[in-house]
Amino acid sequence: MLVGERMSHPVITVTPQMPITEALNLLRTEHIRRAPVIKNGKMVGIISEKDLLNAAPSSASSLSVWEVSYLINKIAVEEVMAKKVFSVSEDTPIEEAARIMADHKIGGLPVTRGDEVVGMITETNLFKVFLELMGAREPGVRVTALIPGTARPACQAHPSDRRGGRELCRVRAVRRRVSQQPPAHLQDRGADRRTGQRAGRPARTGNPRHPHETGLTASAASQT
Repeated sequence: MLVGERMSHPVITVTPQMPITEALNLLRTEHIRRAPVIKNGKMVGIISEKDLLNAAPSSASSLSVWEVSYLINKIAVEEVMAKKVFSVSEDTPIEEAARIMADHKIGGLPVTRGDEVVGMITETNLFKVFLELMGAREPGVRVTALIPGTARPACQAHPSDRRGGRELCRVRAVRRRVSQQPPAHLQDRGADRRTGQRAGRPARTGNPRHPHETGLTASAASQT
């Protein structure tokens, strides 16, 4: 799976000269948390909602509301943006983008095509991919097996998985969709159980359960 298949587009961008108040309003209006900074068609930085909030004066400031507003409006995006930007191309594998985000502790990456920014891949996009792979939005069953034994490299036992002095190895099966109706052969078996017979065998008609019971019955009859 490639980044170009799961990225968010079209991308919302800001300019370096935009006041941070306008940039913050834009992010909140578009329900996004970061945006590339574009100058003359090229990306020169990236701004996040956290950067904009940190640039605002503290609520404990002794300045008046008008003074705070005046000072904030004079701060431009280029003064608070991050100039070192990690980016990926459309052909980057999705797991490579996830690795970059995890290693550098960032929540999103611009997706570029040459010098043009064509999208954003964010942690939200990765969470959606994870949900699809695990089938979390579909009905299913998760099977957990506790195997007595010692921890092995292929299956490490967690310290909490120790009961009665034994280390238990926890194995999790992949979530599978559960059909609303059981397979046909299981339906037939359930019907056979309700009628008291097995599939492919005739129903019992009062015959004794064990062969030796026949001899007992016959001998008792001869004595009478």
